[in-house]
Amino acid sequence: MATMDVEQLHVVLQQSFSPDANLRGPAEETIRNLKHIKGATVHLLQVAAEKQVQFEVRQAAAIQLKNVCRECWAERVNFAGYPLSEGEGKKPPLLDEEDKGRIRPGLVAALLDEPEKSLRDLLAETLHTIVIHDFPQNWPDLIPSLLQTIQHGANDPSQGLRVHNALLALRKVCKRYEYKSKEQRGPLNEIVARSFPLLLPLAQRLSIPEEHSLEAAMMLKQILKIFWSSTQFYLPGGDGKDPSPALSNPESMQPWLDILQRALVKPLPEASTGQPPLNQPTNIEERNAWPWWKVKKWAVQIMSRLFSRYGIPSYAEDDAKEFARFFSQNVATQFLGPVCETLNLRPSGQFCTDRVVHLCLTYVDLAVELSSTYKLLKPHLDFLLYQVCFPTMCLTQEDIDIFENDPHEFVHRQNSPLADFYDPRMSAITLVTDLVKHRGQDVTQNLLGRMTEMLQRYAASPPESKNHIEKDGALLTFGSLAKFLLAKDKYAQEIEGLLVSSVFPDFNSPVAFLRYRACWMVQQYSTVTWSDDGSNLRTLLQLTLQRLSDPALPVQIEASKSLRFLIEADGAEDTLLPVLPQLLTEYFRIMNEIGNDEVVSALQVLLDKFGDHIEPHAIQLVTQLSNAFNQYCTAGEDEDDDDAAMAAAQCLECIATVLKGICDQPSILKNLEYLLIPLVLKIMGNDGEYIEYLECALDILTFLTYFPDQISPELWQAFPLIYVAFDQWAYDYLNMMVPCLQSYIQKAPDFFLAGKAQLPEGLIPYIDLIVSMVAKTVTNDRASETECRYALSLFMSLLHNCPGKIDMYIPIINEISLGKLGQQVNADSPLTRVSIYQILGSALYYNPQRELVELEKRGVTQQVFAKWIKDGEGMDRWLPRKLTILGLTAILQIPAASLPPSIQQSLPQLIDTVVRMTIALKTEAEKGETEAKDDNLGDAGGIDGDVGDVDLGFGEDEDVTNEVDESYRKALQGVTSWDDDMAKFLLGGDWDEDREDVDEDFTSPLDRVDELLYLSDTLSAAFQREPEAYQQIQAVMTPESVSNVQKVFQAAESMRAQAAQQ
Repeated sequence: MATMDVEQLHVVLQQSFSPDANLRGPAEETIRNLKHIKGATVHLLQVAAEKQVQFEVRQAAAIQLKNVCRECWAERVNFAGYPLSEGEGKKPPLLDEEDKGRIRPGLVAALLDEPEKSLRDLLAETLHTIVIHDFPQNWPDLIPSLLQTIQHGANDPSQGLRVHNALLALRKVCKRYEYKSKEQRGPLNEIVARSFPLLLPLAQRLSIPEEHSLEAAMMLKQILKIFWSSTQFYLPGGDGKDPSPALSNPESMQPWLDILQRALVKPLPEASTGQPPLNQPTNIEERNAWPWWKVKKWAVQIMSRLFSRYGIPSYAEDDAKEFARFFSQNVATQFLGPVCETLNLRPSGQFCTDRVVHLCLTYVDLAVELSSTYKLLKPHLDFLLYQVCFPTMCLTQEDIDIFENDPHEFVHRQNSPLADFYDPRMSAITLVTDLVKHRGQDVTQNLLGRMTEMLQRYAASPPESKNHIEKDGALLTFGSLAKFLLAKDKYAQEIEGLLVSSVFPDFNSPVAFLRYRACWMVQQYSTVTWSDDGSNLRTLLQLTLQRLSDPALPVQIEASKSLRFLIEADGAEDTLLPVLPQLLTEYFRIMNEIGNDEVVSALQVLLDKFGDHIEPHAIQLVTQLSNAFNQYCTAGEDEDDDDAAMAAAQCLECIATVLKGICDQPSILKNLEYLLIPLVLKIMGNDGEYIEYLECALDILTFLTYFPDQISPELWQAFPLIYVAFDQWAYDYLNMMVPCLQSYIQKAPDFFLAGKAQLPEGLIPYIDLIVSMVAKTVTNDRASETECRYALSLFMSLLHNCPGKIDMYIPIINEISLGKLGQQVNADSPLTRVSIYQILGSALYYNPQRELVELEKRGVTQQVFAKWIKDGEGMDRWLPRKLTILGLTAILQIPAASLPPSIQQSLPQLIDTVVRMTIALKTEAEKGETEAKDDNLGDAGGIDGDVGDVDLGFGEDEDVTNEVDESYRKALQGVTSWDDDMAKFLLGGDWDEDREDVDEDFTSPLDRVDELLYLSDTLSAAFQREPEAYQQIQAVMTPESVSNVQKVFQAAESMRAQAAQQ
């Protein structure tokens, strides 16, 4: 269908809901092809906006509009900068400018008038997609039209919907720049300058105590979200260059801060009281979504973010120091009262959402660090600790019901990586631990005393009156403080008694969640020093082993995780090794029950520990792990189960651990191929559907290709898939692909050279795929130098493993390598140049005459050799020096008169360079020197610098400071680009990626070539072949150089004599 009118589209959308497959199938196919039909997006917008149309049809139209605009508004590119394809190399179509010109104003008009939340959100997301590509250049009237709507309707209650929706659209525009650097926030600064004078009086009116309507709450929420997007990383400046008005005049922020305070203190009575705001829901989920609670959430979230950025002036950026002083002296204390009043809602029997409690606790945690706010908190520490934090940390009845009736959900909640960002229990734990860490002299003794009383009270109470929830909370408190207590002898000596008296009995408690907590406590205190003869540790191991078969699944999970920590204790191996088969059985039974990555991770530690003993279990282990992977993978895909997806990845890591334990048994590896090859092909052969598992799959493939002597035909199925993955969806996994590719080339060079891959372009030789991968990486501006060096190492594999068989590829290898050398010739780091010298050395060794022809053809021979010899003086790694020796020595096989003039003139220097380099390598080998140097500083012992003395901390007149944190923050402030080395290091990357040795594990047939013997033989042959020429060369060499040549000859004779005697 080349064209379609709106009526036809309406019918197609209706038919897509039909129970009749004969109608539904063609309709769905037509919908999939709408992106190819001119005008279809305009019609989709018309259907979505028409309120007379059935709601489900409008929603379907809005969804399709969002999807088509996201895919076809502008050309999409992958990480490497290449256009994304739909499959088979086809690019998705792009919407024409006429359609775009009609969609932009139509979309705004439809959004402004849309009352249905789900449709409104879909239209807003579509607007956000278009803003990314078109704003501000191609959509200059967007902001003026939104602000005009807000201005005209601000004081007209009948226009509340349009004002709210205009605010929603404005938030989507601001969100576009939320995470941009200062230099890229120009449009956002302009939006703030134009919109905030309009939004401020509106927000002030909406936040007055007498305003109670839901419409007001919804509008105020959107204004606060706009404020959040505009300020969470930087306070906006006037034009992107001048400092923020708030920075130059901090008081200008006060009206906004007053709005936040009024929003937080607004009473929200129960619906039963009949007091406004009326009709607060009673259902928890509905309460969490109620606009007035959302307003509170955004108010305290903004204040917490401002506190974290500006609360302690010494941590603030230089241009924000004045604002930080204003904030710490005035605002932080001003807002503390409302936050604590909000935290008092639950203790006083009133409702407060989890999210608001979490954010208020986050604010108080920040207030602990600032002296002015801590002084206000100090008189209320008992309230904070025992009326707010401890009850929040304790299990609720809902938690217990979920534990007993939906154990999978309980495990999921306990292991959620997002808990730190929304769970008030986690923020309460953080606040308690930070109080102990930073203000220990005011907190620690009292807190430990109270918790100990609870444990003693529980032990002394008769069974019917024991407070199980209180004991669980006390143990959670002790466990959360483990690193602080273990770091101080005074407390560490008491831990063993605590475990024996209060934790050991709970392993057999009739209360399931206490058995769960006992297993959790083991993990926190696994490093405790046992004072007895080892019987307590053996008892603990036996108790933990018993809980692997506990009737409650959460207990099984925690017990399996506990063994991961206990296995490191002295003497644990003696208890666990005899029951290893049963242990493995229990782990797989638990894994079949639930996908939990920590359980699989614990199994991995177990396998690593007992690596020498897993050979008899290898096939069973890999079978079980493969089955578990497929099970978890399906659950992660079909049920959107993140836990299962993480567990699936962990299963693959476990398989790699098993392979590591048996890698010296090629026959066993061969027997596992039938299990592992389908798994690898599944991950690599589905257009990136399983990209989250690709790293593990490449690890497994490396084991299967590197260690066996031969590569099976079945394994070759993966070779073209590596290229397709690199080319289409996994460009940034190149570094992990290279070891597999090198093994393929090295183990079966003839098969590799003959092999061809069936691609959309036709049958492509395998070697062409390798050359393409190198070319695409080296010529891509987005590729890091490390990636370039990994790619270039593939050329070495070709040259070393295919002698005399790849002559036709020497020109392209030089074209790519020398082109990169030209880019790197003046680079501060020589490492990429050294990688290219390795290729040039390999090419000279492969065929010196042909390689010199390539250099001469480009007129770069003299420059390349001069730079090479100069950089050679600083080479410290074995491989580049060896390949330099072999390559430069190979030149001496060519008659001197046939060499290029520039080489003839530099033969004395060339010979001197390779001789000195050879002697240096020989000397290092004799001394047993290794290139790897231990950079570890070693453990200095003592207390962890992050722990401190839990009985001291900072006085109430001191701000909490940490030299490491302060240095980190100062360094972070100095980062001008998130691409520089400092940024990568601060964000957890390598300090200098150039330090990585990409050739560390490189092997090839040239390993068997002794460079000293090769040099000696080649020099001897050259002297015999051209005595006059080489006598002239010798005449201009220094006496030291001549002496060094004699040393090479003598060393070679000595080596041969020793070999003859063996």
